[in-house]
Amino acid sequence: MLTTAPHASPLVPFNLSRWFAVAALATITVLAIGLGALLNRFLTERLMWQEAVLTSEFVQSLVRVEKPLQAFFADPTRGLNAETEAAFGQLATLPDMLRANVYDPSRRMLWSSDRQLIGKVFGPNAELDRALEGHVVSQSEDAPPASVASKSEHLDLHRAGSLFVEIYVPVTDSRAERVLGVIEFYRHPRALVVSLRRLQMYIALGAAASGALLFLALFGLVRRADRTIRSQQRQLVENETLAVIGEMSAAVAHGIRNPLASIRSSAELIGGGDLQQAQTAAADIIGQSDRLEAWVRELLAYAGPIDDAIGPVALEPLVLHSLVSFERELQRRNIQADSQMPADLPAVRGDSLLLGQVLGSLLSNAIEALERDGRIEVRAESDAAHARVTLSVSDSGPGMTTAQLRRAGKPFHTTKARGLGVGLALARRVIERFGGRLEIASDPGRGTIVKLHLRAA
Repeated sequence: MLTTAPHASPLVPFNLSRWFAVAALATITVLAIGLGALLNRFLTERLMWQEAVLTSEFVQSLVRVEKPLQAFFADPTRGLNAETEAAFGQLATLPDMLRANVYDPSRRMLWSSDRQLIGKVFGPNAELDRALEGHVVSQSEDAPPASVASKSEHLDLHRAGSLFVEIYVPVTDSRAERVLGVIEFYRHPRALVVSLRRLQMYIALGAAASGALLFLALFGLVRRADRTIRSQQRQLVENETLAVIGEMSAAVAHGIRNPLASIRSSAELIGGGDLQQAQTAAADIIGQSDRLEAWVRELLAYAGPIDDAIGPVALEPLVLHSLVSFERELQRRNIQADSQMPADLPAVRGDSLLLGQVLGSLLSNAIEALERDGRIEVRAESDAAHARVTLSVSDSGPGMTTAQLRRAGKPFHTTKARGLGVGLALARRVIERFGGRLEIASDPGRGTIVKLHLRAA
């Protein structure tokens, strides 16, 4: 069975510029912060590693030059002498040095700028283990409070700033085949910290400037596109308005031509006929005038605002009243009308007067489609899970073709000889105003069914 697509509910105007500004600003801000943080972390790690490499090169050069250090690492059991102490003392005097430690392969501390640590073996230290495997290791971290030590060898370590660096430099034999020991440095690189802060500031400013430039460029394009779309929408509305006015003018002109001709003929009969003809002509004038008045009333109802007095409406009495109002027409055309209304049918949201007008319009369409000898059925079904009630009006008439069904419900389109084409359009408008939708299904030779999907009260 052919079915028309239900009309969408009226859309709230979408402000493209405003929503893009909010979405783009949030997205660019998050991306700028994320990319800035990643770049800052990458550069910090690279600078710290560069610091570790330079320190390692200095230590290796010092060990190659200082004979006492070579002799000490070759045989630590010989102990420290004045020359070895002086050589190690040079390490402790490096700029920004907090502490220097020397370990043997068994992780025992052979020498330290803090004399109380010499000879001790401390707990697990993953960085020291990697250095004993022959790797240069660098680790930077924010200094915790002085009372808290993240490692046991950090005990009593004086932190001069918010950042300190641990550098582990392995000392190998002349062939670089065996690790003889590890020299550990704790440094607070003031110059590096200043450079990092300056770099972080540049990264933040660059990210902010790039994000602002990108936002302004994109927002300018979208704002221009938004203005173009709005201009085209206004032109489209104007064109549609002109088209509707043209259709309405043609429909009204076509509709009133026959009643006006009949009125004119009846008036001529009154002027030149007998009393009987005059009475018949007067009755015809009254009938045609009523017909024109009904069309004007339909036009005003379609063009005017819909009342917002929405409340619960019981469907069963509304259906019965509508069927009773068409009872004489149904009998005259020998049309059988039945209704199937569940006893537990809930009320729906709407206005009883407007829903009655919609139901009357659907019944009138069904009766005119049948002309004589047919069947009309009004059925209601409830969907408690979705709080919906479906009211359907079906007839056994000739049905509609695909082309007719496609245009069904459009303003000023009708297949009836005496119709104006606003009844079904008004019905759709009323149902959608109440939060429902109207659906039409039809096949040639198999009748038509109109379904009103209404919200339960």
